[in-house]
Amino acid sequence: MNKQTLRFLASITCSLSLTVSIFFLAGAQASAQCPLPQLTSGLQIPLGLTQTDRGNLLVSESGIFAPNTGRISIVDLHGQRRTLLAGLPSGINDVNEPAGPAGLFLRGRTLYVAIGIGDSILAGPFPGSATGNPNPSSPLFSSILAIELSEGVERFTSGFNLTAADQQALASGERVRLSNGGSDTITIELVANFPNFTPNPLPTLATNVRGSNPFDLVLVTNRNRDDDHRSRDDGDDDGDRCESELLYVTDGGQNLVWRVDIRSGGFSMLAVFPPIPNPMFPAVGGPFMDAVPTGIAYSDGQLLVTLFRGVPFAPGTSVVQRVDPLTGNNSPFITGLKTAIDVLQLRRHHDTDYLVLQHSSAPGPFFGTPGRLVRFETPTDPPAVLADCLVRPTAMTLDERSGRLYITEVAGRIVSLPIAP
Repeated sequence: MNKQTLRFLASITCSLSLTVSIFFLAGAQASAQCPLPQLTSGLQIPLGLTQTDRGNLLVSESGIFAPNTGRISIVDLHGQRRTLLAGLPSGINDVNEPAGPAGLFLRGRTLYVAIGIGDSILAGPFPGSATGNPNPSSPLFSSILAIELSEGVERFTSGFNLTAADQQALASGERVRLSNGGSDTITIELVANFPNFTPNPLPTLATNVRGSNPFDLVLVTNRNRDDDHRSRDDGDDDGDRCESELLYVTDGGQNLVWRVDIRSGGFSMLAVFPPIPNPMFPAVGGPFMDAVPTGIAYSDGQLLVTLFRGVPFAPGTSVVQRVDPLTGNNSPFITGLKTAIDVLQLRRHHDTDYLVLQHSSAPGPFFGTPGRLVRFETPTDPPAVLADCLVRPTAMTLDERSGRLYITEVAGRIVSLPIAP
């Protein structure tokens, strides 16, 4: 994998000075709502976003330029931020950027967190190469954590902190219970620990590796297989929940989707996405582009996975892929996109629309502004452009009660806009 692709995957914090352009997809309806109101700012590279039953937003943040400064914040709908959990695994990746917590999925009071690549690999001797780090800052990079919140945590907590000793205990299979001195507690356990990297030898570097970088995740059960991945738990815990509970996790470093049994911790590869030819070669980039799976949703019995694509991030090559969660068979669902990073299903009675968040929508290579939110009434119809003034967006979640969509941006903001039913 080339270094520019890994830069995006590990932290999504590079800034490229490209010409600003407003580019509407062919046939798109110009219904953009700009500028968007800001809910809050000052977040530390937010990558994951979900909403609780109480209406608060939970945001994962990659951290700062110091090891293990990843955190999860609570942001209320007035824009006030509190720390839920600090000290989460993070590290400076091979292109000198923070990388740590990423995708979030909440069911009831259990929060599942994808932990990204961190500093588990090091820059190799030439561009596009990497070697394994024998001394990463955390034993929990490329993993999934489950955080169980006590009843009052969301309302009253002043924050919890995970220590280095706690991380070692989790890596050893122990459950870690944290208290902040009051009655509020959280309990954390390791659900799955993927390999930090896999061998990827090159003719000129036999020790070259490909890093693992979990990015987003969705929980699917047999009982509610038609639920959208942003929906919240109905509170029914009567013991007959389902026969199985599986997490599906996108891995932008390995270009695949993992299937994880949350009860046993066992995991396997569900679907692997091959590289595609680079239409801009030889002018820009190499002959092929990686798939780079990012966002994931569950819709009508199928997984929807956004394939961001790798360098040079050529316009029109990014897609939303539909994946069978049982067999891994997959096919393009929505095509012709640029750097699609998240997807969300909208249901209206018997009709289904799809929101797709694009990290960049510029007609040229790389990450030219603006980021864009588009809505598809059908996968093959031209989309309506809902917002074309986003600054490198990363995730979104819909408040179904108010009809407002909240979007995180790399620079540390959360912005919002109303979504018509």
